[in-house]
Amino acid sequence: MIANRPGAGAVIGTLEAAKSPPDGYTLLMMSNTQTANESLVPQRKYELMRDLVAIAPINSSDLVIVVHPSVPTKNLKEFIVFAKSQPGKLNYASSGQGTPYHMAGELFKTMAGIDLVHVPYRNSGEARNGVIGGQVQMMIDAVTTMAPNVSQGQVRALATTGKARSGVLPDVPTVEEAGLSGYEATIWLGLMAPAGTPKPIIDKLNAAINVAIMRPEIIKLWADQGAAPMSMTPEEFDKYLRNDIVKWAEVVKRFADKP
Repeated sequence: MIANRPGAGAVIGTLEAAKSPPDGYTLLMMSNTQTANESLVPQRKYELMRDLVAIAPINSSDLVIVVHPSVPTKNLKEFIVFAKSQPGKLNYASSGQGTPYHMAGELFKTMAGIDLVHVPYRNSGEARNGVIGGQVQMMIDAVTTMAPNVSQGQVRALATTGKARSGVLPDVPTVEEAGLSGYEATIWLGLMAPAGTPKPIIDKLNAAINVAIMRPEIIKLWADQGAAPMSMTPEEFDKYLRNDIVKWAEVVKRFADKP
């Protein structure tokens, strides 16, 4: 049974999972929203790596950096030069403060050395309409969601954010290929359990998940959607989560310290 517990940027659902019995029957489906919240929401009543334990990642999905056609740049390098020429004059949309799209935008700003104004919308649809309508100049969104708008010429794709080119937009270079070395920002999903869940249960769940996500039909289905499986042991996923927390903490500190 799936129980959706939305609200407070995933804090409510995460807290409920953390307080659940550690018996293997209540799990948390989570994403990089939770790792970013470790810095974004200091008043939360849980610590992710203290109150929950890593089971396994599920998959990761690439994002794409797009601009409105009126922006006079044809590629990512040109956009960075253009943005540097008018600091604070360009803006970018996201589906809200602290979302993976917002964090990807702040990471891009930091690594590119540019000053863009963040415009948070209530949801991805409104943010997408903002860049399509020209109210904002740039947006980072899911590849599959934005691909139809790219093909229709409503936005211009500058780069995708994964390590390899996306099968959904194969002609669009990665950020790395486009000239910004070391940048990577994806949306990933994973599972955690309440702290204290017995290790044999964690290992059994991990093994079952890794079998399921590597089924050929699942791999193909996800590939068509711009996603790829992430196969790890519980220990590897634990390390991945801790590194992700550090990564986003550094990004949050930079934009939080900005006057």
